[in-house]
Amino acid sequence: MRLIGHLTDESLARTFADFLYVQGIENHVEQETGTSWGIWINDEDKIERATGLLSAFRENPKDAKYRRESKAATQLRDNEEQAQEAYRERLRNRRHLFRPLTAYGFGPLTFLMILASVAVFALSDFGNHQRALMALFMTDYTGGVFSRTLPEIRHGEVWRLFTPIFYHYDIMHIVFNMLWLKDLGSMIEGRQSSIHLLVLTLLVAAGSNLAQFYLGGPWFSLGGPTFGGMSGVVYGLLGYIWIRGKMDPASGLFLHPNTVIMMMIWFVVCFTGWVGDIANAAHAGGLLIGLACGWLTSLRHR
Repeated sequence: MRLIGHLTDESLARTFADFLYVQGIENHVEQETGTSWGIWINDEDKIERATGLLSAFRENPKDAKYRRESKAATQLRDNEEQAQEAYRERLRNRRHLFRPLTAYGFGPLTFLMILASVAVFALSDFGNHQRALMALFMTDYTGGVFSRTLPEIRHGEVWRLFTPIFYHYDIMHIVFNMLWLKDLGSMIEGRQSSIHLLVLTLLVAAGSNLAQFYLGGPWFSLGGPTFGGMSGVVYGLLGYIWIRGKMDPASGLFLHPNTVIMMMIWFVVCFTGWVGDIANAAHAGGLLIGLACGWLTSLRHR
């Protein structure tokens, strides 16, 4: 940066500064002492040219071309500001695109679902008294008699389609599901919204519960506990994030391949029966619904 000279009138100094700006010479004006205004040039390579223009200006500062260029400078600055704003907008969009690089926190809806699951777990005496909360299940199986037509739901108890997901049977069951729900649910809330998670959870919960009910009945085994738990939803969220992230990277959803492999291995192990009674139809139904939702929602972003 170099001082190339002074002008004694601020108005003239500003007019000349605008003229230089239109000529592509970046500069700024500073008051030096009294009525003296210094003209500073930013680019060393343009000092010689700017000095010559200053000499010409001093000879005829009232030349109409300087006034015209002063008006043009205003428009030029406006255009530059618009270009800068467009750049900042692109930068914000780029940050949005790469949101997976940032933390997404603990989603509020995810927290409420975990809280509800823990509350139900406590009210059921840690999964030991299913009958006390029979209103949460798909149908009342008291006495071992039930109807596959789901009369309670048909008569308005529609919450039964969803509420089995909140019932867990032991500490490992709820801990495992809640840890996965925290990560997967919070990711969807952080990258998309709580509404996205709510709609997806309702779809997966209803679908996976119906799949388990019609393929496996209201309980795991004769005389055993009625099915429940968040694992069908967890597999649905897994499938959704996996496919949506692969087909629409800008969504910000991502799962490491090792995570997917581990969950699919567990999925297969559950079908072998080695780990006891498992609501496998709920797992499969939830996973398929999640995969379908991930694929369908990604189509409008391709």
